[in-house]
Amino acid sequence: MSGRAGGGWIVAVLVAAAIGAAVAAVLRLDTTGRTGSGLSEAYEYDVSRLAKIDPNLVLYVESGPLIHTGMNQSRSIALDGAGRIYVAGDRAIRVFDAAGKAERMISLPGEPQCLDVADDGRLFIGMKDHVEVLDAQGKTIASWDSLGEEALLTSIASHGDAVLVADAGHRIVLRFDAAGTLVDHIGEKDADRDIPGFSVPSPHFDLAVSRDGLLRVADPGRNRIDTFTLDGNLEFWWGERSVGIKGFCGCCNPVSFALLPDGGFVTAEKGLVRVKIYNSDGAFVGVVAGSDQFAGGKQIKVCETPEECQGIALDVAAGPDGRIYVLDPPDNTIKVFRKKGAST
Repeated sequence: MSGRAGGGWIVAVLVAAAIGAAVAAVLRLDTTGRTGSGLSEAYEYDVSRLAKIDPNLVLYVESGPLIHTGMNQSRSIALDGAGRIYVAGDRAIRVFDAAGKAERMISLPGEPQCLDVADDGRLFIGMKDHVEVLDAQGKTIASWDSLGEEALLTSIASHGDAVLVADAGHRIVLRFDAAGTLVDHIGEKDADRDIPGFSVPSPHFDLAVSRDGLLRVADPGRNRIDTFTLDGNLEFWWGERSVGIKGFCGCCNPVSFALLPDGGFVTAEKGLVRVKIYNSDGAFVGVVAGSDQFAGGKQIKVCETPEECQGIALDVAAGPDGRIYVLDPPDNTIKVFRKKGAST
């Protein structure tokens, strides 16, 4: 047998072996996900370890009893100046007093996605494709024009005569005046202004306006929070992608955030569910609560694609006294947290 013929035989054997291995791999492939992740037990253990939080970093404790929303599908939470709690979901807004006692329910013509309570008591409610405006008594004042079939409004905030709306469907922030006239698009890709455009891989796209009049917008696909002027200039941003406690993990976090009275931030993540505190410059301060404190955190995972973590995620709000309110949609409850050592 010549050397060349022997080499061909060896190649044929190797090719056959490779084909056999490939067939075996296909036969073992679980396209339904029923047999688990397929990752080693060591990796699964490592993922569960990520949910464990150093107790020294936990700065808050639960305050008061669990508040049941009475809804089948709650979506968004907001507070007014008197500390009343507003929850959107189930084609309605439910209102609770500061102690969590149900006060009233406001019926809506469709499913609300988000809401904001203005200083004068007006309610700005983001439906899927448009904004509904109600007075303090819950009577409809206006129904703004539709933004199109692809629109998906996920966050809304009023500031003076401006109303800012996050549209996850179009991946843009819209600025309206108080009458509902569209004034500007904020965050569109613009190389000349060093604006990369928002990365919104899943329907979680939050915003808020701080007391200094700056617009803060979660850019979840980049795991950061951007700061814009109301004229649309990108001033700065903060945040990093990391499974470590100081960063935001996975494909698209933070899913929600709120501004604290001292100018800091409270943030919430999906997948590896965590609620955390950052100061006004975006530096990590500590933890409010971890996965084991929420119904939505029972299945721990780091979501590398949006499909891995479907469903509605935590929403957060902050009271004027610094208490933090977390809406947990999987069990339709609200948990209230206060700083350790603060009065109950």
